[in-house]
Amino acid sequence: MTAVRHLDGPDAGAVWHYGDPLREQRALLAGEASVDLSHRPLFAVSGPDRLTWLHAIASQDFASLAPGHPTSSYILNAQGHLTHVFGGVDDGETFWGHSEPGHLDALLAWLRRMVFAARVEVADHRDDRALVLPAGASGPIVVDRDEVDQALGERRAGTWAMEALRIASGVPRIFLDTDDKTIPNELANPDGTRLGPAVHLAKGCYPGQETVARVYNLGRPPRRLTLLHLDGSAERLPAVGADLLAEGRVVGRMGTSERHYELGPIGLALVKRTVAVQQPLVVDGIAAAQEVLVDPEVGRHWRPDPGLLRR
Repeated sequence: MTAVRHLDGPDAGAVWHYGDPLREQRALLAGEASVDLSHRPLFAVSGPDRLTWLHAIASQDFASLAPGHPTSSYILNAQGHLTHVFGGVDDGETFWGHSEPGHLDALLAWLRRMVFAARVEVADHRDDRALVLPAGASGPIVVDRDEVDQALGERRAGTWAMEALRIASGVPRIFLDTDDKTIPNELANPDGTRLGPAVHLAKGCYPGQETVARVYNLGRPPRRLTLLHLDGSAERLPAVGADLLAEGRVVGRMGTSERHYELGPIGLALVKRTVAVQQPLVVDGIAAAQEVLVDPEVGRHWRPDPGLLRR
């Protein structure tokens, strides 16, 4: 098995693919392949107050989190902008979390400043524990670093496969598909008590919650996440952060992109809400067509338009 690794970027050192990235996507989608995510840094929150404490400071509902159930959450600033992100699972005694490469130190510093009198302990485990997505699992698991190979098994997929499937599903990767002005409302349609997988709309106050609630109840977000179908004749993919153009005007920001086994080259971008969903776009010199992920009229009044949304 020949591993081709990322040479730079946030996933530097991680396996990009094992020689057949499109077949790896099919295997991963079918639950037949595992992914090595050991480049993602790990931390732990222990102590009897860990879940109520996380519930009070983050966008997710941690108060009712069941052991073994994977979750994700945002940390927002007072203006509702995304400043940190983490995923993880609670084992009944400890919450094991993971974040984006290069962002753990800032996240841990912020978490430790918020401890006050809570009975919690925040620990860095990037050197002794690793994250792995086993074949067929509902989410990543945490293992000792010397057990990574055993947990991965024989059939594996690289990050190319995982990223292509993530993009096709419309799931943004924070810090790459977002910028310092992003608010959660721009990234997902409301669904019952949730705004995407990381924000619970029916929980109590937390930093930035006022902005999320105000935009949801009274307004519309200034931008919307969209899936771009990129011109397949281009030999390259657009750069993260590239300007998105409509008739020569900057109307958005490009995020991540990858080549999908069925859809071809695709990517995620943040587009001004007022840009028509049928408007052809250009990014990094590559033509792009929109597929709507977030309804331009999203809010409490929102009702799905079957002619607009694909799902």
